[in-house]
Amino acid sequence: MKLLVVGVSLFLSFSTLAEAGGVPPPRMPSPEGQQPQSQPEIAVQPAAEQEIFAMPSGNIGCIYTPAGGTSVYQPADGGPELACDIVAPRYVRATLGRVGAATLNHAVGDPSCCSVGTVLDYGQSWSRGPFSCVSERTGLSCRRDDGHSFLLSRAQVSAN
Repeated sequence: MKLLVVGVSLFLSFSTLAEAGGVPPPRMPSPEGQQPQSQPEIAVQPAAEQEIFAMPSGNIGCIYTPAGGTSVYQPADGGPELACDIVAPRYVRATLGRVGAATLNHAVGDPSCCSVGTVLDYGQSWSRGPFSCVSERTGLSCRRDDGHSFLLSRAQVSAN
């Protein structure tokens, strides 16, 4: 009788462990001829870097974001994107995206111009991706390969 009680106790103990997750579930054999499915490989691209440049006056500064964005910022259309801020006579941000006309934002919520980056001296030009800019004493003009552009100067702010 003692042996029966011990046997039942052990059986109940192992059953409780199995239900509580203490024993792994049995492995089911895979159907014949079926290969185990492998997980698709995911290509991890390193985050690209933004490029910052400013005019010698310190009144205009630009940030170029390459296609795909960065680890902290992704353009709405996937990029690339060129955004330039002018401080005076009023704060305005001009942006050229991957497609469409340049836009002007007169109510910038995060004014951040003009950090010390590369200085684009007067008479110099800059280009990355589909964008190119020319620095002149009268202002900065930037365009995308398809002709859409913006101009930032103390005398005029325009986009098309």
